[in-house]
Amino acid sequence: MLEVKFYVLGEIDDSLLDFAVIVSSYNEKWIYCRHKERDTWEIPGGRVDLGESPLKTAERELQEETGALIFDLQPLCIYSVARDTESYGLLCYAKIEKLGELQNTEIGKIDFFDDEPQKLTYPQIQPKLFAQVKSFLNTK
Repeated sequence: MLEVKFYVLGEIDDSLLDFAVIVSSYNEKWIYCRHKERDTWEIPGGRVDLGESPLKTAERELQEETGALIFDLQPLCIYSVARDTESYGLLCYAKIEKLGELQNTEIGKIDFFDDEPQKLTYPQIQPKLFAQVKSFLNTK
């Protein structure tokens, strides 16, 4: 059984965060990425590189996986995914103002959606992250 939990920023030390995930919008649409080797959609994000802060990871991954050039990036909370062990990530929201070319050679394409797409790469995780961001945006 997979469990997803949420924590307030600062509750989990940044050194324990392995991932950064960025739920993103552009022109009132949600952006999802498709990896070249898959036919499913995923939220932009990736692993924290050695010596990199989770927020810097979020910025880098957003640019690489969506082509974002101008954006407002907001860290929202920490999330964890637990099966046998628990791993942590930074969950962000980005409102993208300007897109350029894709920089990440792993991403085959991006697309724009009115709501979460049906065919997700991580269907046990992504809907919970998406719902958390939508909840945050609705309470602003």
